[in-house]
Amino acid sequence: MTRLVGLPPLVSADTRLVVLGSFPGAASLAAQQYYGHKQNQFWRILSAIYAADADTICASSYAFRSNWMLSKGVGLWDVYASCEREGSLDAQIRKAEVNDFVALRQRCPGLQAVAHNGAESFRHAGQLAELGLPTVRLPSTSPANASWSFARKLAAWREVFEQYGMI
Repeated sequence: MTRLVGLPPLVSADTRLVVLGSFPGAASLAAQQYYGHKQNQFWRILSAIYAADADTICASSYAFRSNWMLSKGVGLWDVYASCEREGSLDAQIRKAEVNDFVALRQRCPGLQAVAHNGAESFRHAGQLAELGLPTVRLPSTSPANASWSFARKLAAWREVFEQYGMI
């Protein structure tokens, strides 16, 4: 099985909340973009939280979406730096190497909290809590999480963003 390498953190010194996924899916790795699968609801949820036109945000370039997100104090990364996996499902992740969260904390001095996008990411919440960062589990925005409606996911995400003063 081929070893896959994840994406670099999409953060700035002004990042106050980092959303941690598990590891980019095949579409995201191919595009070299976080949440690059067209059916992933991440960008639509973020648009709704900030009352932005989702069609405009989702149709914009990745650079535009990234800069827009960063301007809100939100960053992205994954818990795994690399792994072996066939397909895109978290259940297929093998021999994963965890990212350096200490370096993330140093890179983002204003970081206030970490929101885990899904259960696999949340398995590593303890490592971030050791750094003094509150962590929260959010419902996955993945199309594989079809048991949650968009409205239900949005309500959960909005609650966390409000809790940490992100809106």
